[in-house]
Amino acid sequence: MLKLNDEQSLRRTTVRIPTPSGDELEAWVYQPEGSGPHPAVVMAHGLGAIKACGLAPFAERFCREGFVAIVFDYRRWGGSTGKPRDVLSVPRQREDYGTAIGWAETNPLVDAKRIFAWGTSFAGMHIVALAASDCRLAGAIAQCPLVDGLAGAALLPPIRSLQLMGAALLDAIGSAFGRAPWYLPISVAPGAWGVSSTKDALYGKNLIQPKESAEWQNRLAARSLLGISANRPVRHAAAIRCPILLIVAEHDTMAPAGPALRVAERAPRAELYRNRGGHYDVYLGGKDHDNALRVEVEFLRRHAALTP
Repeated sequence: MLKLNDEQSLRRTTVRIPTPSGDELEAWVYQPEGSGPHPAVVMAHGLGAIKACGLAPFAERFCREGFVAIVFDYRRWGGSTGKPRDVLSVPRQREDYGTAIGWAETNPLVDAKRIFAWGTSFAGMHIVALAASDCRLAGAIAQCPLVDGLAGAALLPPIRSLQLMGAALLDAIGSAFGRAPWYLPISVAPGAWGVSSTKDALYGKNLIQPKESAEWQNRLAARSLLGISANRPVRHAAAIRCPILLIVAEHDTMAPAGPALRVAERAPRAELYRNRGGHYDVYLGGKDHDNALRVEVEFLRRHAALTP
C-alpha cells in the first residue's frame, strides 16, 4: 500500500507485461476505488529516464480522479528486461507503448474505449505518432514534448553535435563487433561532456531524481543518438483525430516549442496549455507543476466523460 496522506491510501501493484521480443515491461498499475471498468492512462518517460523519475505524482493524481494509471519502463530500461541496457530505440519504445495499451485494453479493470496515452519530453515524439495512428486511443497528452527530432538536434551547438555524432558512430561500429555500449551521461553541468548541458539540465536532474530504489544512472548508449533526427511526427499532426493536449513550456531549452505549437495548430482536436518556466517546471517541485497537472486532469475527465 502506497501512502498518499493521513486520510487516503492508494493501491499500486507492479506487473510484468510480455512483449513480442520475449522481454517484459515492468509497470506500476494504480487502481482507483470501485470495481470498474475505469478509464485508463498509459504513461512513460522521456530521454533516458524511467518511471521512478518523477512520474508517480502524475499517476497518483490520475488514479485519485478515477483512472487506472499504467506507468511502464521501456525495454532495456529501469525495471524492464532486455539487453544491452540503456540503449534507446524510437521504434522499440513506440512498440512498447502499443504493447502497454494492448495490455490495458484486455484488463478487466479498464474500459477499453477510454484509454489515454501520456508522455513527457522525448516521449512526446511517441505520443504524437500514436495519436495519429492508434485508433484505440480516446485521447493523448504530450507534456513539454519533443515532436521533431531534427529541430531538437538543431538546439545543440555545432561542435557539440559533431562530437556526439562521432561518439554515436563509434559506438554503433563497436556494437557490430559485439562490443559493450559506450555510455554518455545525459544531464550534465554547462560545458561538461554529455548529451544535455543546458543551464537547467542539472536542475531537471535533481527534480526527477528517483525518490525510491531504482536502476537509473543518468546515461544512455551513444548509439542511441543515431536516427533520432529522422523521427519527425510533427509532420503527421493533421492526421490526429483523437483529442490531444499539448503542455508547452514558455522557455524550453530541451524540446523546441515551435514544432509542438505547430501540432497544436494542425491537429483538429488539439488543446494547448503554455506552462510557466522551462522544460522541467511541470514536475513536482517545478514552478508550474500544480497548474499543469490541473489542466491535464480536467482534460482527462472531460474526454473520459467523468462527472465532476
